[in-house]
Amino acid sequence: MALVELIMPKMGESIMEATVLTWLKQEGDTIEQDESVLEVATDKVDTEVPSTHAGVLKEILAKDGDVIEVGKPIAIISTDGDEASTSGTPTTKEEKPKQAKPEPVTAESHSSNGAVKLAEPVSDRFYSPLVKNIAKEEGISLTELDRVPGSGKEGRVTKNDILAYVKTRGSEPAQTQSQSQPTTETTTSRPPQKVSVSISAGDEIIEMDRMRKMIAERMVDSKRISPHVTSFVEADVTNIVFWRNRKKNEFKQREGDNLTFTPIFIEAVAKAIKDYPMINVQVDGDRIIKKRDINIGMAVALPSGNLIVPVIRNADQYNITGLAKKVNDLARRARENKLTPDELSGGTFTISNVGSFGNVMGTPIIMQPQVGIMALGAIVKKPAVIETPNGDAIAIRHKMFLSHSYDHRVVDGSLGGMLVRRVADYLERFDMDTSI
Repeated sequence: MALVELIMPKMGESIMEATVLTWLKQEGDTIEQDESVLEVATDKVDTEVPSTHAGVLKEILAKDGDVIEVGKPIAIISTDGDEASTSGTPTTKEEKPKQAKPEPVTAESHSSNGAVKLAEPVSDRFYSPLVKNIAKEEGISLTELDRVPGSGKEGRVTKNDILAYVKTRGSEPAQTQSQSQPTTETTTSRPPQKVSVSISAGDEIIEMDRMRKMIAERMVDSKRISPHVTSFVEADVTNIVFWRNRKKNEFKQREGDNLTFTPIFIEAVAKAIKDYPMINVQVDGDRIIKKRDINIGMAVALPSGNLIVPVIRNADQYNITGLAKKVNDLARRARENKLTPDELSGGTFTISNVGSFGNVMGTPIIMQPQVGIMALGAIVKKPAVIETPNGDAIAIRHKMFLSHSYDHRVVDGSLGGMLVRRVADYLERFDMDTSI
């Protein structure tokens, strides 16, 4: 019998660690190669981890809720084979406690409540969902969290770090703590107070799931980070409606998939971004990062009621047929929870089709660190004045509202307004002879 390590796999370019959600197999269970063994969560998506070998799950090294770095062992599998194939397994159990022990922090200070803090806050540091949840439950603000010493890779705060900090932080009475700190520091680090909610008989209490908590946190952060401004434009999309009605059956027969309006909208947005590249930027402190690639995220509603935003990379390089196939594939796999972390990261601009819910317009919230998002309203028949060779006339037209929310730190009203106007222009000038 040989012992092999099951390691935390790499699940995306930007994913450095993952939180163990639940084990699908227990110690002693027989497992097949490529059979799912556990579920893990990253800050992007929940996913299952398959076994790299067939055998018996001999030992579980990571418990539910543990945050494990990519490449670290999470279990030991006993397989049929030569003992020589074992690589470093005997020392796994001895090394595990050492990994959890925080490294000595050189630049630190002691607060009046006994907790060890860094002398200077660490900005732009990554925090796992588990660490953020613990900080939120303990009333630790982001400012305070930035001063918690981290023993993880690149100084990241691990679960053990935050729990150790919480233990020492609460070693003295809260009254003594508040008296020992200056008034200004207490004001800035105090977490937002909860609004009292009255619960009546018959009310149903529903606990947020992990994804809903993450969405709520990111939306609040976005409103706090970016001063939102929204510009609106109404577009005449009659030509697009007629063209799609003429082509959708042909597309269905040839591709076996539906031809929706979404790929047409994405094409128009990508063209407008190429015309106004300063909307394709991100903010890094006092720097503006102008992105080379145009990666369009599209909001997808899940059966659970939650929202997820897969990304179409280099959207400007696809034609409508390519975009249609990409949109349908991502939307389908999003609803089946089969997206990879890389397919949920790297977006530079986002669209949200609120028209699919019958809404005529909306004021969407920006996906950080992007600076713009566009909501697409429902297409509605309206009487409108049109110009003809014989003069103005009233006709029935198909119209929709476009709502563009943008970060007023770096996008002024002129740029934000011109971009959404340009998208509308591309939609109104759509060529009826476009092939698929």
